[in-house]
Amino acid sequence: MDKKPELEHISRANSSDFAGLQSKDNYNYEVDYDEDGAPSHKNAELDEELFNEKPDLSWPAIRHYFATRLSTMLDLPLYHTNKKWYEVINPIPGLRLMTASDWNFYGLGFFAWALDAMDFFCVSVAAPEIALTLGISVTDVTWGVTLVLMLRSVGALIFGIASDYFGRKWTYIIICSLFCVVEIGTGFVQTYQQFLGVRAVFGILMGAMYPISMVTALEGQPVEARSVLLGLFLPGYTFGYILAMVWYRLFILTYKDGEGWRSLLWFSAGLSVILVVWRLFAPESPDFINLKKKKEKFNEQLKAADEPGKKKRFWQKFDYSIIVTLKTEWLMFSYLVLLYAGWNFTTHGSQDLYVTLLKNQYHMGIDKRTVIIVTSNIGAIVGGIIMGQMSELLGRRLTVVVSMVVAGAFLYPSFFNANQNWPAYIFLIGAVYASFSVGPAYLLELVNSTHRTLLSGVAYQLGNLVSSASATIEARIGENFPLGEPGEYDYGKVMCIFCGAVFAYMLIIIFLGPERFHKNLRIHDDEIEEVNDETGSTSTVDSVKEKV
Repeated sequence: MDKKPELEHISRANSSDFAGLQSKDNYNYEVDYDEDGAPSHKNAELDEELFNEKPDLSWPAIRHYFATRLSTMLDLPLYHTNKKWYEVINPIPGLRLMTASDWNFYGLGFFAWALDAMDFFCVSVAAPEIALTLGISVTDVTWGVTLVLMLRSVGALIFGIASDYFGRKWTYIIICSLFCVVEIGTGFVQTYQQFLGVRAVFGILMGAMYPISMVTALEGQPVEARSVLLGLFLPGYTFGYILAMVWYRLFILTYKDGEGWRSLLWFSAGLSVILVVWRLFAPESPDFINLKKKKEKFNEQLKAADEPGKKKRFWQKFDYSIIVTLKTEWLMFSYLVLLYAGWNFTTHGSQDLYVTLLKNQYHMGIDKRTVIIVTSNIGAIVGGIIMGQMSELLGRRLTVVVSMVVAGAFLYPSFFNANQNWPAYIFLIGAVYASFSVGPAYLLELVNSTHRTLLSGVAYQLGNLVSSASATIEARIGENFPLGEPGEYDYGKVMCIFCGAVFAYMLIIIFLGPERFHKNLRIHDDEIEEVNDETGSTSTVDSVKEKV
């Protein structure tokens, strides 16, 4: 019997999945220019690690792409390995491949993401106390939360560019340092205008933190450990929420009466200092260093191809790679924004009004509400880890489909008779985050390496911006379903309908999407490649290792 291709090579073996809108059949091309003087690619050899290929929008390619959506989704990774299914989903061998440096980078990324979430939720959980201190309503405080969501895309854009051009290390340090300043400033605000100002800056920084923390944690990890690490990473957001709840309980009675929220924010600022010091002692990402070398080589090749004496266009004085990215990634980027809008709608739609439902519709006490919310967030972490690793067996798209179906099964018991059926809500949130946890892997495997921080961050934050109105939408719909008491609405029915529609949307959009399972995220150094003097052929890093 012929040996099956090993799991780590699936991204190459299944490249036919992208024949059509994203063909990957031919990597070798020469540098050329279009009629506007912009670099067009018929693909230089180094581009395989830098760029994706320009979408093929011909009718045969489109027809082939959509005709293969089902077959490619059901072409499980298990079919491309000699391992048993229980060996594939066992995360231990992959985790054993991680070095101390790998764990260090993962810790830096994970705890930055968790702290980012904690800082965000510190204001949410302390909203009543903040409102009382500043002499405003809780609704006014929530505008500060909305402002954060609105400005996250700005941070992802600014610091995504900085990370891809100047490095992961100092971008990370600057963001964490500014986090410290903003959290201290928030603790000292005396007026509503000051509060909105510092929260606006915080929104920019929060948008910046997700992509830089994700790339720091994940881009250099062994491919065998990728799924379990990615499955744990995104639920770090819920871990941050749990931290905010715990520290809120500890700090709310400190400082002045009713102003314990100030010491809570000052404490969170101190945690940012720990991350800054930690990152100072860690080196720059080796993958970024190699990426920078390859981008410089790419730009040198393009500049060398310029016609002597030809006047340069304005944009030609800068980095050419951004032009290539715009030409090759526009379609994928648009798809990812739509996808992440759906993913964020699943989390916001199932969580934002749930506390209101428990309090107003089922008159549940604060202690029981706290237990339910914390337990459901623990369920989210567990669900993310389990299904993140299950994606090694099922692939990314099918894992999302399975998770959404499971989540849909728990919709009715979660939102009807929630005071008795609240354990079902734990499974619902676990399934929602099981789906969402696949996102970082799916995202990094789809975008190019050259601008992975920029593309992943802006796509995620734009999707989040689209979904930020979910609580308002549900609240407005809820007004059409009044209950007996004035001001009481059937939020359970609304959330069930809303989440059902969003889950259906996710099933459709993930089914129609591409997949590059186990795509190589590492950037290799050209200096260790060998050139055969007789044939002129270039040996890749892997073949060099085999020869050694």
